Amino acid sequence: MIDENVWQELEAPQVGRGRSTRRLHPESPHDIHLSVSHPGLRRTLLLRTDARAADAVRPLLTDLPQTNGLHLSFSSAGPRAFELQVSLTTNELREVFTPLVEDIARVVKDTENGTTAVEAAVRRFLHWQQLMRTVGSGGLQPAARRGLFGELHVLRASVLPSLPQATAVSSWTGPEGTNQDFQLPNAAIEVKATTVKNPRSVRITNERQLDDTGVAHLLLALLSLDERRGGSGESLNSLVDSLRAALVNPAARTRFENLLVHAGYFPHHWELYEEPRYTLRRVDLWKVGDGFPRIVETALPDGVGNCSYDISVSALEQHRVTTDEVARLIRGTDG
Repeated sequence: MIDENVWQELEAPQVGRGRSTRRLHPESPHDIHLSVSHPGLRRTLLLRTDARAADAVRPLLTDLPQTNGLHLSFSSAGPRAFELQVSLTTNELREVFTPLVEDIARVVKDTENGTTAVEAAVRRFLHWQQLMRTVGSGGLQPAARRGLFGELHVLRASVLPSLPQATAVSSWTGPEGTNQDFQLPNAAIEVKATTVKNPRSVRITNERQLDDTGVAHLLLALLSLDERRGGSGESLNSLVDSLRAALVNPAARTRFENLLVHAGYFPHHWELYEEPRYTLRRVDLWKVGDGFPRIVETALPDGVGNCSYDISVSALEQHRVTTDEVARLIRGTDG
């Protein structure tokens, strides 16, 4: 795991010009390094490769969109050797850059060959560019803020009290685009958040969200929030800060910070999330299983996919579970 200490070690003063490097994932067949240039101290992720991979990736670099603060380049590094470089060009994105390069390196390390490694790195960089464009200068959109608040509330209220901190934080996989927001050792949890006072339905966004294939227990949580500016509610920032204070495990804390960035909660947008404030009205919890009204992938005709649908809350009464039952399912002590 990359943390600020690694960068600071690479930034230690050295005589003359050049760069300090540290290899990532030495078990990988790919040559992946962190680098800091001297004297400019530019932070960079390096992926070294050969001419064949260079030829394959060049079409992906045509008309590559620019992102302020980040730069991707591809250049010769010697006879038939090339380097893909992802560089940080402004300190404003310093706390975003570390999870970005860690994510790219993770995606690259297990790829099949040099060509697929470079292609994966470029496509993952494009994914991060899209995330940053989506968030934009105005921060997360209202629905995304509510969704993040809901997931973090479940992490604080249900998951952290039931599991070791490193396991609890690593189980929060929603920011990485998994089918459910939490993928725990003994269960998975999908979290929904709404500002409707007495919601009559739950919106499911795809046919895999409530698919319990390979999952011991699948839970659905619906949080009804009062959202307003000012008042006595809790801001997104204060919820994040309470989790930071609770995470005494260094690895869990670092992982948590990286996942926040994956979710689009960027440190330089902090002032945007002091408002609105949220007050929890109610939490509904259901266990998904036999008889639960849902659409799953295996039940769809060939050619049908990307289904979104609503489930009536009134149809879920027999599937309701308590917070104590949820805790037992998370811990794996449900018998």
